[in-house]
Amino acid sequence: MRIEYAVLAWGCVLALIHIFGTAQVRTRQYGAKWNMGARDEALPPAWPVVGRLERAQSNFFETFPLVIAAVALLGITQLYSMYTAIGALLWLGGRVLYLPIYAAGIPVIRTLVFLASLTGIVMMLWPVLSAGIGTFGAL
Repeated sequence: MRIEYAVLAWGCVLALIHIFGTAQVRTRQYGAKWNMGARDEALPPAWPVVGRLERAQSNFFETFPLVIAAVALLGITQLYSMYTAIGALLWLGGRVLYLPIYAAGIPVIRTLVFLASLTGIVMMLWPVLSAGIGTFGAL
């Protein structure tokens, strides 16, 4: 299996970790009864870590579709390379690190890790984009 596909599968696992990790911490604050209920009642403000986990989850789900598209485009075009594999691993590694760093509230390192993960996405898209640029000249 291509590394890019394996990274995509592990990205799905990471998505589940985001969903259930955030839910678990939120349930720890508000209780199992709240979690199993209709959740209609007004609640006290969430703990700061809950907010950070929610924002990390939102950030993950903003970038994950780009990774899905990049891997799909690589599969369609067969433009894999050592650099697309490194890009995929860079994205996954960055996203794995991002979650606990954001949860801990570490600001500058969080941003650098996020930028590293974005670099991984660009590395996966670059061969497709550069091949597509040549296509525009044929129009």
